[in-house]
Amino acid sequence: MEEVAESSTDFLDFLGPDTSATVFTMLHDPADLARASAVSRSWRTFVIANQFSKMQCLRVCPEVSTFARVEVSSSSGGKDHDVAGPSARAEDERLSRDHMVYMHLAHGLLAPCSDARNCITRCIGASSTDNFPEETIENTLEPIDRVEMRPSYWSSGGQRDPAAPEWLIYRLQADLCLVDEVKVQPFKAFFQYGDPIYSAKCIRFKMGYPTSPLEPETLVCDENEGQLIDDSNYVWTYTSPEFPMLQENVLQSFKLPHPVLCIGGVVKVELLGRVQKQAMDGLYYICVSHVQIVGNPVSQELEVAPHGKRVVMNYYPDPRRCSVARSDSSGDVGRSKWHGFASRFWHSGRARGIGGLNQGLLSRLFGAPLQFRGEDDVSDEEGELL
Repeated sequence: MEEVAESSTDFLDFLGPDTSATVFTMLHDPADLARASAVSRSWRTFVIANQFSKMQCLRVCPEVSTFARVEVSSSSGGKDHDVAGPSARAEDERLSRDHMVYMHLAHGLLAPCSDARNCITRCIGASSTDNFPEETIENTLEPIDRVEMRPSYWSSGGQRDPAAPEWLIYRLQADLCLVDEVKVQPFKAFFQYGDPIYSAKCIRFKMGYPTSPLEPETLVCDENEGQLIDDSNYVWTYTSPEFPMLQENVLQSFKLPHPVLCIGGVVKVELLGRVQKQAMDGLYYICVSHVQIVGNPVSQELEVAPHGKRVVMNYYPDPRRCSVARSDSSGDVGRSKWHGFASRFWHSGRARGIGGLNQGLLSRLFGAPLQFRGEDDVSDEEGELL
């Protein structure tokens, strides 16, 4: 009888909240967290109350702190608002909703993905254009600098000051995209004497969201140069360091220090400094033939909306809104391993100082594969990860 009673003991009760939190924060894979929350009702409550799914997202992308709150849209199109009644119940509802949405986001951020792509879908506008529409920003979407025997490039207006900046603004495929690098190719004017290359001196990138919805009529088209080029139309949540640009007619790669979550789906390419004068007028220009913003859309079920200086993340769990396709990993790549987690825990500095009874309990916990008991309250999102 004593052995039966001991085997049914909840480790959270013996470890206490602090040691238990230390263990759970070592779970870096959303599948591990989903499995742990499925062990029992008390484990699930502990995971939700401590917002471990949000911690996973913040660990990978600090930009997640921009979210003021999350909302879930019902199948009818309405929002699932906080329930009325006692504050404790309303808080439980909010935490449970946040957990579900951040689990979905964490899966999108951390799932193995090898099909990085150019995420640009539309051109919003350029700071200036010398000859519109012949030298429009839309030409930078072409992968080559000659289309139908004609040069294809964007050109800024001419400036006497070589320090005058220019910028190009693009709309990405989704409101949330994980961006890894940006590629830019300066234009070589093969039709001018000496084949000058109108590159910038340095380049920098900003990512963020518009302060109001982007209407199609405000974007670049054959009749419109774009109306939303001023910074007052956006809130930038990330600014990259400056990168030097070579005066070469090649697709130059600018790798970001770490993958960045672009919240809002807008990227500004800042071209800082000019190096090439045009012989015929003595003015400095910047010309670009091609731009790529390389990364992956996180999910088509997640959208953002401005909320003051922050944003609200909206989740649309409608099966008709398909998730962004991701390549399946093969073999053991990206597969969650409980023994791998146990090894990371014991070899980390966080395991130090845990002694006595807690050491014995942790040894028993990690000494055998984790056994899961089905729970009715496991969310669909967690079910996909298990």
